Amino acid sequence: MNYRHAFHAGNHADVLKHIVLSRIIALLSRKDAPFVCLDSHAGVGLYDLQGDQASRTGEWLEGIARLWQADDLPGVTADYLGVIRALNPDGALRYYPGSPELARALTREQDRVLLNEKHPQDGQLLKDNMSGDRRVAVHRGEGWHVPRALLPVPEKRALLLIDPPFEKPDELERCVTALDEAIGRMRQTVVAIWYPIKDERQLKRFYQQLQKSSAPKLLRAELFVHAPDDATRLSGSGLVIANPPWGLEDELRGLLPWLSGHLAQSAGDWRLDWLIEDK
Repeated sequence: MNYRHAFHAGNHADVLKHIVLSRIIALLSRKDAPFVCLDSHAGVGLYDLQGDQASRTGEWLEGIARLWQADDLPGVTADYLGVIRALNPDGALRYYPGSPELARALTREQDRVLLNEKHPQDGQLLKDNMSGDRRVAVHRGEGWHVPRALLPVPEKRALLLIDPPFEKPDELERCVTALDEAIGRMRQTVVAIWYPIKDERQLKRFYQQLQKSSAPKLLRAELFVHAPDDATRLSGSGLVIANPPWGLEDELRGLLPWLSGHLAQSAGDWRLDWLIEDK
């Protein structure tokens, strides 16, 4: 895909990824015990939809802008949209939170947020955007090293988001390796991997590798905005979630049809199933 994320901020893939992230955080927060949010490829954390990069593509107009105008929002979108509304208090949609800002805003005083961004310029912007919150630490190393560098954590509960830029052909395989490393170092880690839906043959190999992974259980959630019959365009995106918190599957079963109806560009669809059922 080869992109700086600002070009794609707030698009349909971000909407899916960030609502699911917000729900995982909410479900983990049902217990008082602290947890840690880790992000291996964090980006800059905050995006200006009227900036040069986002306005050049306008992808957010087919993503978050549709939810911003919707009058039938499901309750599970409340936390996610609450963060966005706090960034845009005048009601005009301009600023959009990346996953670091969502994690920072939605976690509690007893929780921690560990972010990693390798790109030098983006890493510095991320550090600037996250400054002032003592619960947040920004690392600027190789994202693929995060599982073995930062896990296990003393809190014994962790959520790891793996969301690489997919600039290289082996990154789906590296996602599976990172999943295995995370589960190997702390078996109860909730691992969420985001991926684009473009090349069905490549994705089939990815699914097969995931099914052979060490995840105790693995939920797959996908949202299509086009029919997946054209490998030259982004048909949709998906998340696979290891150790999903109880209640997430039921929430997604209600959310995905709604998102499909509101975000479809030519032929909307969705999928929710288990690649690995509870062992």
